[in-house]
Amino acid sequence: MAENSTPRIVQLVDQRTRRLPAPPAAFSAGTRLLPKGHLQDTLHRPLHDLRISVTDRCNFRCSYCMPKEVFDKDYVYLPQSDLLSFEEITRIATQFVAHGVEKIRLTGGEPLLRKNLEVLVAQLAALRTPQGKPLDLTLTTNGALLARKAASLRAAGLQRVTVSLDGLDDAVFKRMNDVDFPVSDVLEGITAAQAAGLGPIKVNMVVKRGTNDHEILPMARHFRGSGVVLRFIEYMDVGATNGWRMDDVLPSSAVVARIQSAMPLVALQAVQAGETAQRWGYAGTDGQHDPRLGEIGVISSVTQAFCGDCSRARLSTEGQLYLCLFASQGYDLRSLVRAKTDDADLASAIAHIWQGRSDRYSALRATLAPETGAATSSAAKRVEMSYIGG
Repeated sequence: MAENSTPRIVQLVDQRTRRLPAPPAAFSAGTRLLPKGHLQDTLHRPLHDLRISVTDRCNFRCSYCMPKEVFDKDYVYLPQSDLLSFEEITRIATQFVAHGVEKIRLTGGEPLLRKNLEVLVAQLAALRTPQGKPLDLTLTTNGALLARKAASLRAAGLQRVTVSLDGLDDAVFKRMNDVDFPVSDVLEGITAAQAAGLGPIKVNMVVKRGTNDHEILPMARHFRGSGVVLRFIEYMDVGATNGWRMDDVLPSSAVVARIQSAMPLVALQAVQAGETAQRWGYAGTDGQHDPRLGEIGVISSVTQAFCGDCSRARLSTEGQLYLCLFASQGYDLRSLVRAKTDDADLASAIAHIWQGRSDRYSALRATLAPETGAATSSAAKRVEMSYIGG
């Protein structure tokens, strides 16, 4: 199927210049907030997950994330000196863990482009929660370098990987990644990750109506019974460069219906609060979920808001803390780290920022533009997904 041929205007707002200082109250003796193993925001949502972007670079040019029209050969990436070092990332992550974070996901850009990433993985794998438990340490990748990196990542302490794959048809996949990268190499990476013990593996497919939605059933058939959890993600209005339109969104309910028509599904319960994916298990001949056949997930990022129990914070590659995937500004933690701020003040800054959090963009989306579901002009100010990870 061909891409929608309607011309689109690509805008780019450089979020790397939009930063807020930590709240001044964080450093006042009377209002310093020391870690107690848990934090809640203004909507009583706990801080549980931290996503860390380790690079702003990617070797793909997916139209919904880093389109070539913007991220071309002349695009200026962050200089190495601006990136958080592994030691700086680990120091910040340590304070998040003290506040109750139990899961860390490494993202990008494409995180496997960051040189010697295994060193950071080993440092984070050594962290423990206040209860003495190891972290749930995972990574999201496009799979291009996974075959050669899977074993070393597992040896360093990585537990799981999520692989982005938007179709099995080579022509469709190459058109979407826009760098002529073949499906076979991603599948080889998934096989290598399974062999290394990085599991359970999840595969994320962003579904764009009229572009790759005909790949839903082939993907479901391919991963059914493989031990891989396939998740379908609604095409999101993240940032301002992907030319998002509501017409391009295929609702998750339609995805489930398509699969259900060919392979019976059974609704499954969420494993834990704050999960973004709704789970569906493949049914056996008795009509019940057959664990051997596995499951799928659908992430209804547009049609069903899941802000109500969102527990995720995001740290950009240059140390800006974002409280929502759709945020317009981040809080500058790098300056605190490089100013030799002590751990107590760094932890207090994180606590004050999270306790003041009220973000719920997805829940408000429909009221911003009822006819289309799209955001107002504030979309031009939102951070790019390629900058803070999905």
